[in-house]
Amino acid sequence: MSALIFSLFIFVLACFIGFELISKVPPTLHTPLMSGANAISGITIVGALIVAGSVGGQLAQWIGFVAIVFATINVVGGFMVTDRMLEMFKKKEDDK
Repeated sequence: MSALIFSLFIFVLACFIGFELISKVPPTLHTPLMSGANAISGITIVGALIVAGSVGGQLAQWIGFVAIVFATINVVGGFMVTDRMLEMFKKKEDDK
């Protein structure tokens, strides 16, 4: 029971610290942070591949597969958002 309370405390503390850190980020740094988050999601894909391939249980393999799918969606969506944000900074050329 005490391990559950300690884990819950760590989770709430991480949520609070994460919210405070993200709220202090200036808008000009959101694009580089998004790219960093995409790199972390790429590491998640590698970890999920290792777990899905090395675990013998059927349930663990399905959970690993679902983790791979969700991490891939996160990476692709993150790069799409980053690309869209970078398009805003490009100068528009006049049609002549």
